[in-house]
Amino acid sequence: MEFDHNIYDTIRANIRRYRKEKGMTSAQLAEAVGLSHDFIRQIQSEKAGYNFSVETFYKISVALGVSMDRLAQPQKGE
Repeated sequence: MEFDHNIYDTIRANIRRYRKEKGMTSAQLAEAVGLSHDFIRQIQSEKAGYNFSVETFYKISVALGVSMDRLAQPQKGE
């Protein structure tokens, strides 16, 4: 097992992936977790800094129905 030195990028990509698989928009995800649409878009943006808490990460995982470890797991080929 190795450290993922791009963990935030992995999480961002997985949030986008699972959100789209679930058929949710960023606005719907924002509403489900009680955050602003702009903040959710920022979390998913590769241009944004590392700006989300463990609590936010947890809420997003619950809203998407995906475990936190799956959101943090690099996808094959990445």
